[in-house]
Amino acid sequence: MTLFTRRALVQGGTALATAGALTGPALLDWAKAWAQTAPWKPEANAQLSMLRWKYFVQTEDDAFVKLMEAFTQATGVKVNISRESYEDVQPKASVAANTGAGPDLFWGLYSLPHLFPQKCIDVSDVTDYLGKKYGGWVDSAVKYGKSGDKWIAVPVCYSGNLMNYRVSHMQKAGFSKFPATTDEFLEYAKATKKNGNPGGLALGHASGDGNGWIYWCLWAHGGNHVDQNDKVTINSPETEKALVYAKALYENMIPGTAAWNDAFNNKAFLAGEISWTNNGISIYVAASRDPTKKDIAEDMNHAYMPIGPVGKPTELHLMYPILAMNHTKFPQACKALMAFMLEANQFNPWIGAAQGYLTHCLNAYDSNPVWTEDPKRTVYRDVAKRSLTAGGEGSVGEKAAAAIADFVILDMFASYCTGREDAKSAMRIAERQLQRIYR
Repeated sequence: MTLFTRRALVQGGTALATAGALTGPALLDWAKAWAQTAPWKPEANAQLSMLRWKYFVQTEDDAFVKLMEAFTQATGVKVNISRESYEDVQPKASVAANTGAGPDLFWGLYSLPHLFPQKCIDVSDVTDYLGKKYGGWVDSAVKYGKSGDKWIAVPVCYSGNLMNYRVSHMQKAGFSKFPATTDEFLEYAKATKKNGNPGGLALGHASGDGNGWIYWCLWAHGGNHVDQNDKVTINSPETEKALVYAKALYENMIPGTAAWNDAFNNKAFLAGEISWTNNGISIYVAASRDPTKKDIAEDMNHAYMPIGPVGKPTELHLMYPILAMNHTKFPQACKALMAFMLEANQFNPWIGAAQGYLTHCLNAYDSNPVWTEDPKRTVYRDVAKRSLTAGGEGSVGEKAAAAIADFVILDMFASYCTGREDAKSAMRIAERQLQRIYR
């Protein structure tokens, strides 16, 4: 049996992570030792229920289940996990917040805890503990996790939303590397369509992929839905430029993207129907594991989102915060579980199992070998540092959370790209919706 001292546990963020990830019996031994020294002691007979987003990489979920089992064996706290699509986590969390009943923990997207900050338990002690131990939090994670001076959620990880593309189709279109600017990207889209290799970006209610690219497009052209004082600014020349650019892209995509949710582009890419899209690394992982799709895995790569006229990165990546509702009977057990999830000895192998689909928010995990053992993963390592927040120039709070949950910006782009509204009308509709939210 492996023995762990209290000093080893305190130094776990560096020494143990460097020595290698623990698995099997060693992981359980570590978990038991951790439970004895952790600042949070679960309540007697504690049982927890967690609703999380439905996984896109099977090995990630398999590793997550093992970690939950180790936590249960070490602490005696049983954890019941249920999974829902991105779109279904938020309404179920809102119902639980309003009724004071439901799962103890919700692990969702973007600004979820800011929809009901008064219903989330204060987890500042957990985030302070983790931040001090693992090199501090990236800036965007702090914005998502805090409401005022207190932390209402633990920023577990991001999922990078970057460009996935077929290398041979890119070269056939006359490009030696993926376009670095929005102007080059539009020419690339035209060329790939002309060659019979179009791309596609979701314009339906796709919480991850749809919001990811339209916010990128808005910000890349200098638009923003609110300013630094949360004043609504969506109706602007910059927004109109973004809309016009998006429509030009849309006209060179595969037909039907206005109905896509977060799963459609994965399926279309793996079926060979599109040659580029924005996504996490799950397409590559799926292709790598399927003998019939090996040719796709070998012929694809990933790139940062192109830089627009503003001259700097304007990416929006999927933040996954976990919160505990204040109706839970077991707040100490919730905090223990949250802290356990991000401890090095289980977080490192879990992130490794996700194969690049999940990216850390704590700086110490930059050195995880998952980012360098396959160069096609490396661009996903820094998405937490590159990401803007769902609030744009404004605050990350209840109003920003409502705007993205209601797909206000995504619907504006979709209505213009599909011809339902002209640019002025699309902006006015979004402006009215945002003014109601931000009043």
